[in-house]
Amino acid sequence: MRIGIEVNGVLRDTLKKIQEVYEKWNIENPFKEDEDFKYEVISDLTSLNITEHLKFKDEDELYNFLYKEYTMEIFGHAGSMEMNTMNEFNDFYMEFRDNHEIWIVSDEISKSKPATLFFLSKFGCLVENIKFYSEYTIEDLWNTVDVLVTSNPKLLLSDRTNKTLIKYETSYNSQIPTPHTIKLFKELKEKIKEIC
Repeated sequence: MRIGIEVNGVLRDTLKKIQEVYEKWNIENPFKEDEDFKYEVISDLTSLNITEHLKFKDEDELYNFLYKEYTMEIFGHAGSMEMNTMNEFNDFYMEFRDNHEIWIVSDEISKSKPATLFFLSKFGCLVENIKFYSEYTIEDLWNTVDVLVTSNPKLLLSDRTNKTLIKYETSYNSQIPTPHTIKLFKELKEKIKEIC
């Protein structure tokens, strides 16, 4: 069986880092020279709809913020979802690698790809198989995995025949009903044994 584990929202706490970087460079930065626009945190970033929580001039500015200006700081230096996420992940990999293909999968574009590789190396990820995908290459992701561990609502709501989805529960996906859910990464071992 081919098991894919998503980086964002499962291994990496990307949303927390996005808000930290936004506050540091757009609100607390005394050298920010745009007096015509007021940057502000509308509410804590608790969903993937970033502009509902953080104020940007437009979608282009959001894209530049994420993928041009602060990409390494956000995607490379974000923390893990839990205190020992990568240790738990490496233990999972060592236990299941002989009977399953283990894949790291991540929705990345532009410079977030090398930043994600830095994140994985920084935390000592042992997995060999890494698959980047985007909204244009999502079908390739589904062709790569049989089981997907994700927190992404779009993926959880995908109707995929012959694919098993395991929800890593977060504030932005708790309302989505799924047959398989984990709340902590260490629960994944038992969930995979149950599915197989």
